This record gives sequence, C-alpha cells and structure tokens, in this order.
Amino acid sequence: MQSVSLGYSPCPNDTFIFFAMTHGKVEGGNLSFSEQLADVEALNLKALNRELDVTKVSYHALGFLRDNYCLLRSGSALGNGCGPLIVSKDACSMEELRNKKIAIPGKLTTAYLLLQLYDPAFRFRPDTIQPMPFDKIMNSVVSGESDAGLIIHEGRFTFASYGLRQVLDLGTWWENETSLPIPLGGIMARRSLGDERIRAIDGILKKSIEFAFSNRSQPLKYIKEHAQELSDEVIKQHIDLYVNAYSLDLGDKGERAVNEFLSRAEAAGIIPPSNQPLFAS
Repeated sequence: MQSVSLGYSPCPNDTFIFFAMTHGKVEGGNLSFSEQLADVEALNLKALNRELDVTKVSYHALGFLRDNYCLLRSGSALGNGCGPLIVSKDACSMEELRNKKIAIPGKLTTAYLLLQLYDPAFRFRPDTIQPMPFDKIMNSVVSGESDAGLIIHEGRFTFASYGLRQVLDLGTWWENETSLPIPLGGIMARRSLGDERIRAIDGILKKSIEFAFSNRSQPLKYIKEHAQELSDEVIKQHIDLYVNAYSLDLGDKGERAVNEFLSRAEAAGIIPPSNQPLFAS
C-alpha cells in the first residue's frame, strides 16, 4: 500500500468531494490517502514547497507549479456565477478603490489574479493590498481596517449580513470578457508520481465525487465538522454552486477556460510561461 499525501480546504465543496476518497467509501487499489486540511493560500504555499503529493490549489498558483505538478481532470471548482466579489461598506466605484486598502485572501489566489487582470492598478503594493485569511476579510472591512474586501467561498452568500455592499463581481466580468466559466481552483498531482499513478488517483477522485452526488447525506457530518459556522442552507448553496459537472470532468469547455486564464495571466506577466503539458499523458 502506498500512502499519498493529500491537501484540500475545509470548505464544504472540498470536504464534500473528498469525503468518500478519505473515508474508505471508494476503492483505492494500492493507494491510501493521508489528508491535510488548510486554507487555500496555505495549500498554495505547500505546493510551491512540494510538500504534498496531491493538493487543491488556486488556478493562479497553478501558473507557478506546472514544472512539478500536473492538473487532474476531476475535482475542479469552476463554473458560472461563482466568482469572487469586491465588497465595501459604502457605495463606491472600482476607480475610487485604486489607492485604497483592499483585503485579499492571498497573493496566489485566483481571486487576486482576476483583480489584476481586471485592472493592473491593483498589482501588489504593501500599502494598499492586505493579504489575510479569507474568513477575516469581511470583519476587516466592517471594522474599517480595510476599505474594501475581495471575498471568496461562502462570503458571496453572507456579505450582506455584515452590512456590506457589492462593488464588482469579478466572475461576471470574466464571463462577459471570455464567454467561458471561471476557473477558481483545481487538483494538482506531483509529476514524479508517474502518469499511471496520477491517472489512477484522478479516477478515484471522480468516483469520490460520484459517491457524494449519489449519497448526499453521508458526507454532511464531516462537512459540518469543518464548517461549523455555516447553516445547512449555506452549506447546500456552497456545494451546489462550486461542485458541478466540471468537478466530475473539466471537459473541453473547462479545459479552454483554464488555458484562457493561464494565457491571459502569462501575457500580463503575472505568471511565468511553461512548456509542460497541463495534464498527465
């Protein structure tokens, strides 16, 4: 039996899709998985340090990982109407925020790359861009520590309850620009695992997602253990939005969306170019 280190976030979409894979609900062959749950930016950094065999990462971080990791076809968070939002306490325009303090969920997050693609004026400046854990962002805006926040995950369902206003939906901007779904996060595997083993892991992950779709009540306890602050309704909304047909398999349209995202980031000089294939052979 070979142990594979596995990283994913405690967010409901990840605990939903990885539940069966890590709880013996699907056949793993000669592979076993030792999971680590962490914030997505922490996972991005772990991948940069090659600490994990298989891990969820932001598609922004993927741009820096392609020499050592390849993308799995299953497990992605990608879709329509699910992009990150800019929120503030008071009504304002994006132009008014150019020199203001903006809380972001990490410099390697897809959300922050989207913000830079939207307007290069938001490239990192330590006096204006404030990286912090995603679950601290809305309180930072409410307290006045930040003038605006770049929110992800369940924040799009709960920001109004904090008295915050939406300034911009970056996912809608991307969809209008490209007519493609927005690639938020994907599952990467170390190339050193070898193509055969990587394909096997991809297949196990797909079966794990299929199990979750067919047995929705079974992962619920596990999901709630890691998302205790969320109501059942918000958990359901979160999973319904971020786990979809693209999570089972990126397909041609999903692959086009990922390539478009990476090519725009390369052209903007945000990520380095790579000659490595996106997927295992």
